[in-house]
Amino acid sequence: MHLHILGICGTFMGSLALLARELGHRVSGSDAGVYPPMSTQLEEAGIALMEGYSPTNLEPRPDLVVIGNALSRGNPEVEAVLDAGLPYVSGPQWLAEHVLPGRRVIAVAGTHGKTTTASLTAWLLESAGLAPGFLIGGVPRNFGVSARLGAADAPFVVEADEYDTAFFDKRSKFVHYRPEIAVLGNLEFDHADIFDDLAAIERQFHHLVRTVPGRGRLLVADDEEALDRVLAMGAWTPVVRFGEAATSPWRLELERDDASRFRVIHQAQDVDEDAVVDWPLTGSYNARNALAALAAAHTCGVDPARGAAALARFESPRRRQELRGEVANIQVIDDFAHHPTAIAATLEGLRAATARGRLLAVVEPRSNTMRLGTLRDRLAASVVAADIAFWYRPEGLDWPLEPVVAASPVPARLEQDLDALVAALVAEARPYDRIVVMSNGGFGGIHEKLLAALELAHG
Repeated sequence: MHLHILGICGTFMGSLALLARELGHRVSGSDAGVYPPMSTQLEEAGIALMEGYSPTNLEPRPDLVVIGNALSRGNPEVEAVLDAGLPYVSGPQWLAEHVLPGRRVIAVAGTHGKTTTASLTAWLLESAGLAPGFLIGGVPRNFGVSARLGAADAPFVVEADEYDTAFFDKRSKFVHYRPEIAVLGNLEFDHADIFDDLAAIERQFHHLVRTVPGRGRLLVADDEEALDRVLAMGAWTPVVRFGEAATSPWRLELERDDASRFRVIHQAQDVDEDAVVDWPLTGSYNARNALAALAAAHTCGVDPARGAAALARFESPRRRQELRGEVANIQVIDDFAHHPTAIAATLEGLRAATARGRLLAVVEPRSNTMRLGTLRDRLAASVVAADIAFWYRPEGLDWPLEPVVAASPVPARLEQDLDALVAALVAEARPYDRIVVMSNGGFGGIHEKLLAALELAHG
């Protein structure tokens, strides 16, 4: 079967393409703005990529078109699909019908940390010899790919996004997955382009809760009022809490300020033991992600102590505190943080782990929520853990960034030209500094440009 995927370089749709290729389908796809790491994965898998949207991309005629949620009416390729009467389906529906049936599905949901938690869960299952399948909205470096089928009888881990499914299906993606185990890590307002308020997102999370069978598990973070409201709407599945509360069956105690060493305490009916985790990640939020993954893996039979030992070999997914390079002891770090909470958490974790040198934050507010300006009043405070903040105005941002810079708790500057931004960073950087670039897009290839410029100036 020939599948053609619209929006193929999105993290979800690109991962879907890899699964379809592994199933033996011929796969092609189109997108606007093809960039690594997804484009690299797809090309290595032998998937034909077409830049831009055009009716000619549908020649020869595919057997099925899978349409991503970034596409809408008016797109020339979408219009061609409809006019030609081609069969089409959403990505989540295709996954639910062709990959997930008969699998023990673990869905990882939450406003933040889904990619890392899903990657952690898949790695713990892999380390225990279970050969899981997975679909993750990033590239877990322990696997090198963002999706694979895994063993037919193994669990399948899916990053469960609350964003809408397609222009013809406005339900959240995760309602399609029908998981046996659902991880609810956190919940706050995001995706202002499709949700009016937090209550609307809570309703969608409850739709997910409704799909989990009574034999399954709801693994829910403690100290999350929004998730408490979700459960108050009704839950028909055993709920297991995790976090730092003394009453939670799964809890952690930080042993270092940077959270690179912590103790896991598991007090379930069948186990009463603890384990110490030494691992390469930093930040208490990542420790909580690891705790959630340990709890999820345990439901599939993974011993907590064995899982804790495997965390030492975990490599964070691409674009999650990823060290892209180092020149003259100046590090360039890439991070996907694109929400004030995620920006603050990333910088706090790196600050605790930075014993020497300064932390230079570079932020491009380019997500749909950021473009709408819904959370702009929280942006200035989000960089408080940095020594200097550099703000970059992306195309399409229709509100001023100057007030954010003016209200900054740390020295800050605004740049609107990428080359000027790179030059300013090179002029400011000193040995042992860490430059943290935060964006949910390609950012014009800033990482490579910055490393090259640092090499010229300091190498």
